[in-house]
Amino acid sequence: MLGDVHGNAVALAAVVEEIRGIDVDLVVWTGDLSWGWEPSSTLALVRSVEVPARYVRGNAERALLELRDGRVEAPTERETWMLAQHSEEDLTFIESFEHSHSVEIDIVGETLFCHGSPRSDEELLTAGTSEERVLAAVSDIDARMLVTGHTHAQYDRRLEELRAANPGSVGIPYEGTPGAYWAILGPNVEHRRTDYDLEEAIARLRRSGFPEAERLVETLAEPPTPAQMIEHAEKLVFSG
Repeated sequence: MLGDVHGNAVALAAVVEEIRGIDVDLVVWTGDLSWGWEPSSTLALVRSVEVPARYVRGNAERALLELRDGRVEAPTERETWMLAQHSEEDLTFIESFEHSHSVEIDIVGETLFCHGSPRSDEELLTAGTSEERVLAAVSDIDARMLVTGHTHAQYDRRLEELRAANPGSVGIPYEGTPGAYWAILGPNVEHRRTDYDLEEAIARLRRSGFPEAERLVETLAEPPTPAQMIEHAEKLVFSG
């Protein structure tokens, strides 16, 4: 399970190469794949993985479709740039993504994959989210395990009969250390970190024309820590 690539094709290429050497039955992508500086290259890598796959729609995929359909009244410079980087083929592929996907996994049981939470692709669930709010977010589902993305930091926790996990972010992690973060599920949660050529990724970012690239360069080179992310996210609760 992997997601929050955010157009970091260099990081994704390293993870894809690692996946090719592992025996996995299914790859579930947890959203926000191409909203970044190399959208088409990222989606080409996503489609290149020769393993059955399911694609969960994140808030970034939803935003792209809203931009395409003219449902955003005053797009920002970044939004306008981002839409222009996606081909019609890319957008058609993104349109096929699901809000959530459920898989029955041996020993683990029924597992629901979504981006933010079952009730919103913008809900921020973290290792520090109260048990009350997590359980409220899953009150309408029967899954024994919940896998989400969106907050860019890995965790694995148990709340009553529910287990909740986040594989982390491939492209823009909030782990305090650069790298590409993802996870393997079944029978346990195996969090992984893959090294990649960070200097090459930053060079491509600077060449891409991505608006406000230097701010993102700083985040890639010196990622926030999970504690910093949790403090920020728990104040917001919902954020795009």
